[in-house]
Amino acid sequence: MDTVGLTPFELSLVRATQDGLPIRREPYRVVARQLGVTEAEVMACFRSMLARGLIRRIGAVPNHYALGFVANGMTVWDVDDGQVDAVGAWLGQLADVSHCYRRPRRPPLWRYNLYAMLHGADRVALLARIAEVAEALAARFPGALRAREVLFSSAILKKTGLRLRDGPGPAA
Repeated sequence: MDTVGLTPFELSLVRATQDGLPIRREPYRVVARQLGVTEAEVMACFRSMLARGLIRRIGAVPNHYALGFVANGMTVWDVDDGQVDAVGAWLGQLADVSHCYRRPRRPPLWRYNLYAMLHGADRVALLARIAEVAEALAARFPGALRAREVLFSSAILKKTGLRLRDGPGPAA
């Protein structure tokens, strides 16, 4: 990441949180103590960085395997382009969908334009749940769904947030 445009405090805040917020009741207060500022200053800085587009979001990244969800299936859907946004919004609000997004098709090899990750305790249960979701989707959005596939995870990928290289920050 190019650190130009970050204030020295923003840079220190990013570095202090790039491995994640502390798993505590008041994580912003813990970070504030570490940086020698108030919790309000930490939160105001994050809000400013969000508003300015320097960071996109602050979110939790659960380890689904540790939570007992060992069957993780990326469902890929071929949805009518005129209905894909509405279908995606509906899919994304389901409790067992951790993320849902639209991607361009890559014909002739890849016809799918909507992706949704579902989690379950085992593959059989997950496939049954995906079939239920597909049935509900077809009833709610007639003619929208043309095809679907399930791509099962074969490895655990470590998700990380923003990382800065060591070295001097922006000039003060």
